[in-house]
This record gives sequence, structure tokens and C-alpha cells, in this order.
Amino acid sequence: MSLAKVIEVLSEGISIEDAIEKAVKQSTESVHNVKNVYVDSIQAIIEENEVVKYRINAKVTFVIEHKYKEK
Repeated sequence: MSLAKVIEVLSEGISIEDAIEKAVKQSTESVHNVKNVYVDSIQAIIEENEVVKYRINAKVTFVIEHKYKEK
């Protein structure tokens, strides 16, 4: 049996895809066994009437490692 945990992260990039990639890359630096990312919301940052970057709120799911003996 496996147990999963979800953490919420905020990320920013020049595109939505870039923001997602950065969220995954930075999450996997400290969390292992990441299985998926769910983008909860997207925000576009506007400067001088143009979109200059995107922010995402994402939920990262990872499997918790456990050590036990099977009987």
C-alpha cells in the first residue's frame, strides 16, 4: 500500500508551461517521488497593457516513502 501527500506551491514564468516546469523542478529539489502536478489557478501579470509573466497555484503530489517489514 502506498501513501501520497499533496503540497501547494506558487510559481512564476514567462509562459504557463514555464511556470509549471519551474514548480516541478524546484519541488523535486527537496521532495522525492513526485508523481503529478495539478494546476489549480493561473494568473497573468500585466504591465503597460501586455502580459509579461504568468503565475500558477499548483498542487504537487508525491508518494511517501516508508520502511516496514512485510509479514
